Amino acid sequence: MNKEFKIVLSALASLVLVASVCALPVTLPHNTYALSQAAAQTQSVSGKIASVGKSSFTLTVGPSHTISNSAQQMQDQAPKSMTFKIDKNTTVDGTLQVGANADVTYREEAGSYIAISVRVS
Repeated sequence: MNKEFKIVLSALASLVLVASVCALPVTLPHNTYALSQAAAQTQSVSGKIASVGKSSFTLTVGPSHTISNSAQQMQDQAPKSMTFKIDKNTTVDGTLQVGANADVTYREEAGSYIAISVRVS
């Protein structure tokens, strides 16, 4: 009788454990939310490379260059300089050199522009 009681008790405990795990809400990892937010906030700009450093470059965006994002597209009236940081995830198609035209896809992070991809033409 004692052996049967232990089997029944362990079976009930297992059922309670399974039921409590099934009752927990499904949650996504925090990284998934951050990645979707970053993807939604990517922007692109075209301009002329004004300077190149080790881990950054500056792009001059003027009246003939366009800044765009998924929500709107606007034309700048005055030349504007934008400095982009390059990290290990940045892809560069071509060679970054002063005077070359470039198309940059970037994200804004903590007040800085981080280049996601650069296409130099």
